[in-house]
Amino acid sequence: MALWRVRTTVDDRPGFLAVLTASLALRSINILSVQVHATESGAVDDFLVDAPSELTEAELLAAVVRGRGRDPWVHRTEARYLVDPPTEALAAAMRVVRDPDDLPEALAALLRAEVIQTGEAWVADRPGLVGGGINLADPVGGGLRITRDAPPFTPAEYARARALVDIAAQARLSTGVRWRVALPGGDEIDIRPATEADTESIAAMHARCSPGTLRSRFLGGRPLVRLHPEPAATLVATTAIGLVVATGVVAFDGVEAEMSVLVEDAAQKRGVGTALIRRLREIATEVGADVIHAHTYRENAAMVRTIERLGVPVTRTCDGPLLTLSADLRPTRDTDRADASGEPAGGP
Repeated sequence: MALWRVRTTVDDRPGFLAVLTASLALRSINILSVQVHATESGAVDDFLVDAPSELTEAELLAAVVRGRGRDPWVHRTEARYLVDPPTEALAAAMRVVRDPDDLPEALAALLRAEVIQTGEAWVADRPGLVGGGINLADPVGGGLRITRDAPPFTPAEYARARALVDIAAQARLSTGVRWRVALPGGDEIDIRPATEADTESIAAMHARCSPGTLRSRFLGGRPLVRLHPEPAATLVATTAIGLVVATGVVAFDGVEAEMSVLVEDAAQKRGVGTALIRRLREIATEVGADVIHAHTYRENAAMVRTIERLGVPVTRTCDGPLLTLSADLRPTRDTDRADASGEPAGGP
């Protein structure tokens, strides 16, 4: 017996899958697994089959066509591919959780395809099934272009690839990285990702904040103690004895990010907020955001100064007493890419 992968499209109508399986059975072809992908042109069926050793590729294709299969594709495979796709997807997810830098290799193994990390803007700007391949935004910046000769990618495969990218991006945010920051006067603080164990400490910090400080952070709304849901990163700034004195959040929506910072009154005007904002900007750049927004009141001069000192273009948008500061991160990403290649961004 021989193992084959078979992919074909059938009309999404009652009984048509039965016709196809009956046609395969007439040639003593045993179906080991099947996946059905709904598309606009019909149901794309993926089979792993065990066929008689003497059955040729042409005979297998003919059996699929007789079973009303359209655009058939068949390929000899090996026993190591007997792992079902959900298990493969879980293994790929575990791989990128352990090491987010393995994302391109994990995608290539999951989709049996070629994955290219590229700085071409059109790849990241046009995510989806494009030109016979898959485009995705790379969590470290730029885009991921995924291609293979055959068979064509299905919407389900695109969804799996996109989910794997999201997992890798979150894994990068959730690593135990810490930044130690020296403050004016010689004091030091640690900035690290927040965990659920920090919830009580964050609530205690809120209790130490004045109403004016809370108003500036939450714009008059109710203070939130819980960590923000994914995709987002929450950072805390702690003193040498582990006291949480500030929090920062960056949340993502496609290529846009939004950040906010709260520093308790006793720790203000000491560079803590500036240090947090710079770390949030770094995270947003690594994840691939094009722009990061900060909302505040127009009279919050300290926030305005800090955002405008990030070294990237910043635009202001006013809505009554509220001010939105939007920092364009693309120049930062282009500079990082140029530094890595040794050439100016955009080529020589």
